[in-house]
Amino acid sequence: MSFTRTLRAVGGAVVAGALLFGTAPVASADQIRHEQWPLRSFGADDIWKVSTGKGVTVAVIDDPVDGSHPDLKGNVLPGKSFLPGGGTADHPNGEYEHGTAMASLIAGHGHGPGGSDGVKGLAPDAKILPVGIDLGKAATTSYAKPLRYAVDHGAKVVNMSFEDYSDTSPAEKASVDYARKNDVLVIASSGNTGSSIPRLPSAVPGVLAVGAVDIDLKVWKFSSYGPHIKLLAPGLHIRSAGVETPYRLANGTSDSAAYVSAAAALLRSKFPDLTAGQIANRLVKTAGLPDDMKGKKLPDPHYGYGFIRPSKALTANIPAGSENGPLPALKDGSSKASGSGKDAQQATESDKGMSTGVIIGIVGGVVGLLVVVLTVVLVVKKKNGRNGPPPGGPGGFVPHPPNSGYQQQPSAPGAYPSSPPTQPPGR
Repeated sequence: MSFTRTLRAVGGAVVAGALLFGTAPVASADQIRHEQWPLRSFGADDIWKVSTGKGVTVAVIDDPVDGSHPDLKGNVLPGKSFLPGGGTADHPNGEYEHGTAMASLIAGHGHGPGGSDGVKGLAPDAKILPVGIDLGKAATTSYAKPLRYAVDHGAKVVNMSFEDYSDTSPAEKASVDYARKNDVLVIASSGNTGSSIPRLPSAVPGVLAVGAVDIDLKVWKFSSYGPHIKLLAPGLHIRSAGVETPYRLANGTSDSAAYVSAAAALLRSKFPDLTAGQIANRLVKTAGLPDDMKGKKLPDPHYGYGFIRPSKALTANIPAGSENGPLPALKDGSSKASGSGKDAQQATESDKGMSTGVIIGIVGGVVGLLVVVLTVVLVVKKKNGRNGPPPGGPGGFVPHPPNSGYQQQPSAPGAYPSSPPTQPPGR
């Protein structure tokens, strides 16, 4: 077992013993479902009345995904494996089960009558595009090609629940930019070492970095942190689908990232015209904080902007904001492919300069103004010939008509504020 896989196994160690959540059993679900405390915390039953993630593909760059698991069957696309031997990414063995777990938290649909048994994901109607890599060699395996594959095969959200310690290569940075230019939201776990040393790929600019909270919505002590952290989500005592055994119980920021990816899928399903950055904006603007954090400067190195509240993100009246949302703008000034959102279209037109309609309007206004001035001059000259100087003596003025000249344009609707209340601009 490699060092990286060992660390991941420790950081996401299976929890032994019973879970003591202090809540009454749910008669309509089996014990596995009852142990999915994040669904109750999110208010999933009400969320699914608004959105289930239908029509959205979430790529899981991870261990291969078991598409035959009863809680995932039908929701897993063929995908591709970048492990030696290639092939599809939906035939793992017991050693490779992390991807299956993440997929189930995103798009598990349960099984049995009404899907009430087993694990259910937060976005149960989303589709999973499995992109298999060897997490045991994450430090020496580039995710550049897997990420580009995910983008090119229809993913609108990409989940990367892994960490490594090597420097980000130019190809990997370029792949993140490629995803953003194609309006894909990339989400990654912050790591399970409780350290401020940046873990990759979560610290790559443009990636939405996610840490973990417990059932009391406090930051997990092993959740890695830093200025790149944007959001938190449940990461302790997390039930998910397994391969070696049907279900696993684990801790880790991996699970937190999967829940944020699922929340993003819910939003992309309900708001298909929003850009990836605007989806991130809704998650950030509706995030919650414990009472002792309210009013503090955000993003906080440990809390980011807070823990996700998917129900509020789906229903709150929030301006769309800039196409980048809390993510940094790309160096070339763009953040996505054109034509994927009204704000982006307006921004593209603005980058190109004044539109034809604006130019025609200006020319017409100038011509009209010249006609008015010429008419006034002729009238004044005629009066001077008959009655002497105009009222007011030499140099008397003719007042401008009401509302003449350019009017101050209102701020673009939904513009991402440069300084949100109690929150600085996203970085």
